[in-house]
Amino acid sequence: MAQVLEFKLPDLGEGLTEAEIVRWLVSVGDVVAIDQPVVEVETAKATVEVPCPYGGVVTARFGEEGAELPVGAPLLTVAVGALESAGSDGGGAGSSAAAGSAGSLGSSGSSNESSGNVLVGYGTGAPAARRRRIRPAVPAAVPAAAAAAPTAVPAPTEAGAGAEVPAAEPARRAVRAGAVEDMPQGGPVPVISPLVRRLAREHGLDLRKLTGSGPDGLILRADVESAMRAVEAPAAPEDVVAAAPAAAASRGERIPLRGVRGAVADKLSRSRREIPDATCWVDADATELMAARASMNAAGGPKVSLLALLARICTAALARHPELNSTVDMDAREIVRLPEVHLGFAAQTERGLVVPVVRDAHSRSAESLSAEFGRLTEAARQGKLTPADLTGGTFTLNNYGVFGVDGSTPIINHPEAAMLGVGRIVPKPWVHQGELAVRQVVQLSLTFDHRVCDGGTAGGFLRYVADCVEHPAVLLRSL
Repeated sequence: MAQVLEFKLPDLGEGLTEAEIVRWLVSVGDVVAIDQPVVEVETAKATVEVPCPYGGVVTARFGEEGAELPVGAPLLTVAVGALESAGSDGGGAGSSAAAGSAGSLGSSGSSNESSGNVLVGYGTGAPAARRRRIRPAVPAAVPAAAAAAPTAVPAPTEAGAGAEVPAAEPARRAVRAGAVEDMPQGGPVPVISPLVRRLAREHGLDLRKLTGSGPDGLILRADVESAMRAVEAPAAPEDVVAAAPAAAASRGERIPLRGVRGAVADKLSRSRREIPDATCWVDADATELMAARASMNAAGGPKVSLLALLARICTAALARHPELNSTVDMDAREIVRLPEVHLGFAAQTERGLVVPVVRDAHSRSAESLSAEFGRLTEAARQGKLTPADLTGGTFTLNNYGVFGVDGSTPIINHPEAAMLGVGRIVPKPWVHQGELAVRQVVQLSLTFDHRVCDGGTAGGFLRYVADCVEHPAVLLRSL
């Protein structure tokens, strides 16, 4: 007899609490094997394929492409052992062949076998016996008509038949529509993520008074942030509100802030809110650096990129000024200086701005840095960066010169302490050896956290970088 198991969106790691469905890789009725990818999701960090820990026949999918689901929400259901049941009833060769193609039950043929790898929070063990989910009692505020709903109503599933919804479903929908605020104080709060609870607690919000937009009224981070904005926004005078046209709220195109774009918005807002940043900049003559790179590449071997040379200069400057390779722990009121340099670099992709991280950049040569920059850039263009590729940076190098601009005041990539920006390198008039000449000039800017150092340290760092750009031989002292 087949056993129907529910596969939920697993914990994808790195503190992620939700993901957007990009593309379903299976349909209802498909046979899936253990650890077969079934859906492609986009998190705040990257796009990943999620494998299913069960093997069998897909009986239902939850969520359309483009929908955002919290961790722990149902993804699909799988009938495990359905093929064996069909084979024992019919005994035909076709059933045996179908069972073999599933590859879902392993060599033992046991329906209890499940995944041995996959993501955080599921897999490795046999599926536990399915337990009945106990729903919270329907609040008294729910209309009596909802409570008196039929015992079962058809559910709009993709399979299209056989599924029923408990009688409490209309009541739950009524709760989602606005009765959550009337929950008894002792009842459960529909929140899965501890981050959402902490965010609400830090801003003094009562979760029982929020209406969740997730499945079954689940309260998401977006719901809490929306409530925060409503509390912080000044109340408009009643006469102004009354005079405003009703259609004003619907004007303009609304684009959801989610996925990479939403993650960037959250991170940059937090950086501006928490970090007292300052920026200093300097023009530098990059003619000698460009000539040195040309000589390196003319000598044969792997090509060395300009970004790799700038990264090598950065790591040498951070060795002299370690204050800028640090983070601030305000809870402990401490500055944490980090021993390794994990260098992030800004990369523009079709999915938006991402910041891949080169691990242990301080111990790499220019050739090694070039190779790693190339690998991560290609992965970013193809959307194949993993969450590990996008986290853990300690300092960021931002080459916005590729966009044809000279200067910028970058926003620090929280929780780092500084970012070096590099503009385009263009011919400009420059005084060289006492005479006016046309030289290759670049503007360098450093945005830094003023809590970790003062302007003297930041200026010393930037001046050393400029000296190495103008006279690459200066860098030899630190090699």
